[in-house]
Amino acid sequence: MTQDKLYDVFVIGGGINGCGIARDAVGRGYSVCLAEMNDLASGTSSWSSKLIHGGFRYLEYYEFRLVREALSEREVLLSNAPHIIWPLRFVLPHHKDMRPAWLLRLGLFLYDHIGTRKLLEGTKTVDLRRSPVGKPLKPLFAKGFEYSDCWVNDARLVVLNAVDAAERGADVRTRTEVVKAERTDGVWNITMADRSNGAEETVKARLIVNAGGPWVDKILSGVLGRSDVHNVRLVQGSHIVVPKLHDHDRAYIFQNGDGRIIFALPYEQDYTLIGTTDQDYDGDPKNVAITDGEIDYLCAAASEYFEKPVERASIVWTYSGVRPLFDDGASAAQEATREYVLRPDPSDGAPLINIFGGKITTYRKLAESMLELIEARLGRKSAPWTHRAALPGGDFPADGFDDQVAAVKADYPFLAPQQAWRYVRQYGTRTRLLLGDARAISDMGQDFGYGLYAREVDYLMAQEWAMEAEDVIWRRSKRGLRLEKDQVAALTTYMAANRAA
Repeated sequence: MTQDKLYDVFVIGGGINGCGIARDAVGRGYSVCLAEMNDLASGTSSWSSKLIHGGFRYLEYYEFRLVREALSEREVLLSNAPHIIWPLRFVLPHHKDMRPAWLLRLGLFLYDHIGTRKLLEGTKTVDLRRSPVGKPLKPLFAKGFEYSDCWVNDARLVVLNAVDAAERGADVRTRTEVVKAERTDGVWNITMADRSNGAEETVKARLIVNAGGPWVDKILSGVLGRSDVHNVRLVQGSHIVVPKLHDHDRAYIFQNGDGRIIFALPYEQDYTLIGTTDQDYDGDPKNVAITDGEIDYLCAAASEYFEKPVERASIVWTYSGVRPLFDDGASAAQEATREYVLRPDPSDGAPLINIFGGKITTYRKLAESMLELIEARLGRKSAPWTHRAALPGGDFPADGFDDQVAAVKADYPFLAPQQAWRYVRQYGTRTRLLLGDARAISDMGQDFGYGLYAREVDYLMAQEWAMEAEDVIWRRSKRGLRLEKDQVAALTTYMAANRAA
């Protein structure tokens, strides 16, 4: 890239919003550069509850527009990425000391009908004394409701948006920090620093999108030199992972005495994911970590419902993230709006548009709204296109996952069934691009453990910007739940040697 390179759109931030905007913009013919200071999805976007959902609890706060938009997006995203998104049924036990049954029925009726729903099953009442979904629960829970939302591999959703953007012509830079941006002669002069070697480079752009997530205000103050900046409320959400608590494929949504809810979700075949918490956070988002109080809260909340108590000793992993919610002055963290706000900078000269808030489910709609603002400022009109555009590997029917697994198993008979299943869950139809001409397990290269072979690592390094072991085992996959320290060390050594080659 030369000093004279001029981009139409420069995106700061490689989370779901930044990558979704970069993909949409380049697909409409704009020249796009995206810079992420760390790995893709290394901030908020990989620390979610892994759900594509309407936000049932948001109905209590009268967020009807947000819920309607999110409900309609569930099936759009499911159709465009059926490898990493799939339907998930939720069981909501009725707790006699909390919200009355009629209120839950009313809320679920709205949930079924205010958004588009063609693929997902509707709500039904469940007798928890007879149904298998009631078996893990305490006997006092006799009635429940079952409804639909979707599961998503959140980090892979981000990466696949970035992959598609790059394949359409976007310049995607990871581990590249924007250190300065100045308006000169109607364009932005943007200085970037490569965090691996400190080398700096300056490029030009007609417009900047600030999609910094929890760092959005820091970018405004540090990179752009603003003072008295405060637009987002940082809210910490934490999760715990324990060995799986039941054998069926349903998830649970539990009401708590403080008015909040938590989920208990099937996770990575062998585990249950429990979360999330909601508490204000004051500090650098990169240092966020679960607190003892949050662990106690999640264990107690789940133990209120499960027959077998969830104890601290059973926890195998925890994670925490910071959600950058638009600061609407709500009194409690769980009441702060999940609506996104796109705010153009009022200054003259080259445009700047900031993103405050948002959620994974509505990232595509956020991107479309952002493109309307971009087009108004850059003087070009184009049609939305992502509604029916499959993400990489997702070009098969929403109900065709099992057929894809069978086809991969037939073409690569040396793969164990579980291995073929995992590849399709992560890579969809691109599994064949990963496996290539492999004809035996020996063709897969070094085995780092639990089905992670060098051939997959090579693919992730070449095609998906993976540079460190953490990128592979926690964001591109969740092998980190299973790998031992010596296996991670071997992977680290292998990746370092391949980067140097």
